[in-house]
Amino acid sequence: MTSLDESQEPHDMTLIVDQSVSLTVSADSLFIRDDRSTHKKDRRCCGLLHSSKFVQPISALCRAMLFNGISLTELLRALVEPETNHAISLYNILGAEVTASNLVIAYAQPAAKDNVSVTTVQYQISEKEKKAVETWVTRLLSLAYGKAIRGKRLKVLVNPFGGKGTAASLYQRYAAPVFAAAKCQVDVQQTEYRGHAIEIAEKLDLDAYDAVVCCSGDGLPYEVFNGLGKRPDARKALAQIAVTLLPCGSGNGLTWNSFGTGSVSIAALGIVKGLRTPLDLISITQKDSRTLSFLSQSFGIVAECDLGTENIRWMGAQRFTYGFLVRLLRQTIWPCDIAIKVEIGDKEAIKAHYAAWSTRPEQPDADSKRFEIAAESPGLPELKYGTVTDELPSGWEAVSGETMGNFYAGNMAIMSKDTNMFPATLPDDGLMDVITIDGKISRGTALSMMNEVPTGRFFDMPDMHLRKASAFRLTPRQKDGYLSIDGERMPFEAFQAEVHQGLGTILTKSGRSYEAPGPLMS
Repeated sequence: MTSLDESQEPHDMTLIVDQSVSLTVSADSLFIRDDRSTHKKDRRCCGLLHSSKFVQPISALCRAMLFNGISLTELLRALVEPETNHAISLYNILGAEVTASNLVIAYAQPAAKDNVSVTTVQYQISEKEKKAVETWVTRLLSLAYGKAIRGKRLKVLVNPFGGKGTAASLYQRYAAPVFAAAKCQVDVQQTEYRGHAIEIAEKLDLDAYDAVVCCSGDGLPYEVFNGLGKRPDARKALAQIAVTLLPCGSGNGLTWNSFGTGSVSIAALGIVKGLRTPLDLISITQKDSRTLSFLSQSFGIVAECDLGTENIRWMGAQRFTYGFLVRLLRQTIWPCDIAIKVEIGDKEAIKAHYAAWSTRPEQPDADSKRFEIAAESPGLPELKYGTVTDELPSGWEAVSGETMGNFYAGNMAIMSKDTNMFPATLPDDGLMDVITIDGKISRGTALSMMNEVPTGRFFDMPDMHLRKASAFRLTPRQKDGYLSIDGERMPFEAFQAEVHQGLGTILTKSGRSYEAPGPLMS
């Protein structure tokens, strides 16, 4: 006998199956209580409720709480109730459906460290019970997905050459099962050469997809944003198509910022549940060229560590640390001329801006406003400050670059694992963070700064000069070196950067901020 019990809290709804199993949907969890015999032959369900798989150690339950949003109350209930009781975070619910004779629920179960695997539970139901079960399923999925698009239509681009060359196998093993369980419509295509993703995005059918999923490092998202930006309807394309990343490369900054993970399976879950989030994009001009940047622009030691270590990609993310230490010992400087359109130049004021912007009221009509603008002006926004070849605009602040050690501008908080370089950045506040560090600081100070990057204390170090800016211009004084835009090597020559507020779109867990700790509030 199956029935619904709604005489509880307003947000709760319980489904009773065979008078011995109850499935309760609460505000943040699905709680399963099974009072049937513990003998296998008496069970009609699989997955967690199968006796051989259900018993979970306390450590597994704690992982569920820490990584999947289960409340402390639900965790304690699962610990003190019999072993046939279990709480599943609604964030982890992938799908639920009523088949000919069963209720089937699919969810992402915490597996090995920093990983989830698709698991199902199912319960036999009769024909006369289907209507009640379908009502319950509708409620479950509504709460499980909230404002996220269900059954997303995904264009998956796999770069077989990025990182350690394992993107295709990582996708098939860890992401494809999650997308399938969530009933996503998936179109997979391998990129065949550098720049191929630009061509794909430029010709993409905007009405066929909700998001482009890049299986790569940050290089493929860079290409996709620029491909969308080359279209005659660039503004509409960038607003309509979300660009997201499965971490299969060396840096994977987009994934760390969007979902706070370097795990392919957890990122896949994040994409399934991800919320559309406006993203500032930055126009980079050099001579007569214009490209779009979504992540960072670097000159000096960081650019050298990134682009100067291409020959040791087999080291993964560790190649950045290796490159930094080698160049630090040389105490190299990179002289340049810098001018910045500073909007906020004081760290305390930057903290206040971050606190106010990250807690501002939600704007439910933000997307519609972007599409209205796109309809009126479909191409890329005009450059407010011109290009790098124009006369320098008035009111810009000149910054000494005689002994520049590192110039780093960022639109996202995390550049790669353990590099929370820009804790005060926000996706769509119309500002980028610009860091300058003198190359003549001692090796000890430089090492101390490097060690403080993962902790977030890097923000308050006196030798790290931070400005929030809407534009800047940098002109190298030497002939040769590295200039990195989103990890891609650009011609080593003068360039100018200008922010376009909310021009692009990504998927994030929160829909409003990055999954990184903000600046320490002292």
